Formats: sequence, C-alpha cells, structure tokens
Amino acid sequence: MRQMLAAMLAGLMLAGSALASPGPEERMEDAQLEARARALYDQLRCVVCQSQSIDDSNAPLAADLRAVVRERLLAGDSDAEVKAYLQDRYGDYVLMLPPVQGNTIALWLFPLVVLAGGGIAILVFVRGQRRTMMAGDDTGEGDEARARTLSDEEGLS
Repeated sequence: MRQMLAAMLAGLMLAGSALASPGPEERMEDAQLEARARALYDQLRCVVCQSQSIDDSNAPLAADLRAVVRERLLAGDSDAEVKAYLQDRYGDYVLMLPPVQGNTIALWLFPLVVLAGGGIAILVFVRGQRRTMMAGDDTGEGDEARARTLSDEEGLS
C-alpha cells in the first residue's frame, strides 16, 4: 500500500512539474540559448502569481515574459541586459532577488531583525527560568508560616 501511495505521489509531482514547464513551442533551437533562457526564467518572478518564477507559472503573462526573454536572447542581449529590460518595464518586483537599495532595505533587513528579536526573547526566557530554578522553591517564608498555621488549624500536624 505504501509503495502504491509513493508511486502515485511521485507521478503527481512529475505531472505537476511537466505542466508548469514551458511547452515545446517555447523551446529554442540553440541548446546554449535555451539553457540561458531557462536560467533567466528561474530568476524572474511572475507578477501575476507573485511567488512563482516565470518558469513555474502557467499564467498567460508568464508565457509572454518567457517570449520576451527568448526574443531578447535571440536579439543578442546578455542575461544582465534581459533582466534590466524587464526591470525597466515591471520594476524591481519582477526579479526573484531584488537589488539591495534604499527602497528594498527593509525587505532585506526584516528577516534579520525578526531572527535577532526571537533570539533575544529566547535568551531572556531561558535566563528567567534559570534564575527561578537557582532560587530554589518558590515558597517564601510567609507562605511556609501560613501553611503551618492552616495545617495546625485542621489538626494535620
């Protein structure tokens, strides 16, 4: 049963990647240009799908962007020129890794700030726990006296 389930899952994964990849009509004759195009497809974001590259997206805009990449490569543009061409038209958002600049600095620093904040919170928590454990039991002298009084009143001692 497990083998059958694993085979079905593998088949679905392969089918999903086959559906997401560009069709034969989108492939280039020259193998080197095709390899460059595929590398660029992974570096460019589908502005409709937001978190998918244009290689993974089935959106019509992603197909149009793949066509533009192919056209620019056939025209002799370098990879950097193709990315700059699309960046001029769609902004930094079209790049999967936007450049570090004034308007994207928060995007790059936010994960570090969250990580540092979480580390500090854990450190404060652990130190607080350690102090509690080193102080011994949590009952104070007043608590012990009150417990003795209550036990004497009930005749437990």
